[in-house]
Amino acid sequence: MGAKQFTAVISKLPHAVQTYIEAPVTGVVNLTWIGGDGMIAAIVIGLLVGWIYCAIVKAGWTIKLPKSVPPAVSNQFTAMIPSGIVLIGAMLIFAGFNTFAHTDLLQWIYNTIQIPLQGVSDSFGGAVAIAFLVPFFWFFGVHGGLIVGSLVGSLLQANSFDNAQLYKAGKLTMANGAHIVTSEFLNNFINLTGSGITIGLIIFILIRARSAQLRSLGKLEFIPGIFNINEPFLFGMPIVMNPFLAVPFFLTPVVIAISTYFVIKFGIVPPLNGMSVPWTTPAIISGFLVGGWKMAVWQACTLVISTLIYWPFAKKYDKILIKREQNAASNGDSTQN
Repeated sequence: MGAKQFTAVISKLPHAVQTYIEAPVTGVVNLTWIGGDGMIAAIVIGLLVGWIYCAIVKAGWTIKLPKSVPPAVSNQFTAMIPSGIVLIGAMLIFAGFNTFAHTDLLQWIYNTIQIPLQGVSDSFGGAVAIAFLVPFFWFFGVHGGLIVGSLVGSLLQANSFDNAQLYKAGKLTMANGAHIVTSEFLNNFINLTGSGITIGLIIFILIRARSAQLRSLGKLEFIPGIFNINEPFLFGMPIVMNPFLAVPFFLTPVVIAISTYFVIKFGIVPPLNGMSVPWTTPAIISGFLVGGWKMAVWQACTLVISTLIYWPFAKKYDKILIKREQNAASNGDSTQN
């Protein structure tokens, strides 16, 4: 083969590769799976590759050099065989999917795993389950946000990414496939002002509470609560393992999740635009950022809903604490006498 023929073959390689993988590319790198569509595939493949690599190393399938060789050098040789097995395995899997299924592994994971899971997370039942589980775990002293986030966080992020793409294209509507339950739905509605949406409890304390314990905690929690931090309430009041406040703590996120789900579904407010707003962003401001003025108004309405739900329970709990404080004071006086 002459030099000109060899050059001609080389020039055809990019087109041949593109035809083989049957995936559109921009420039050189295929960006299809870098965003939300590749979220679950990245998690699955990342876990499998790490597990396989470690298993090969533990089995001793490595190149062993004398101890006198510096670690910076020996580590490179140690990684050769495990890395080679992983790469060859990936090539065989790719070739197998392409030959027999006429697709690739990433597309297969997306179609068979991610799309169904996104559908479940974006359903009415999924919204209610998330809204209930976060305060449920917190009630027993376990960080509900971390547990639920680890279970559904990647799916909700993928939903957010899809909405962001639609918003960028000017097509963010339910008719165009926009998602309702996204990361912003969790952070800026289900966890608004903290787990259990305890802003209603803060408002009651600032306006009506007479118990010294509640009033002191209300002053302590007011500023953190604005920034969606309510650990002073959870462990200071406490709400954790407190049967008197369990009902509103569970009920408020569920009611707000249900109502928010339907106001988006029926077009009263627009779908969330996928903007990644920090979870500490105050209410109404975060609503405006993720959905415009209509969503900001709706967030203000959720604060009212929280207040209405917490008020009767907080009022009763306030009376219980007042009685305890009075009994403690009378016992102290009798002891001194």
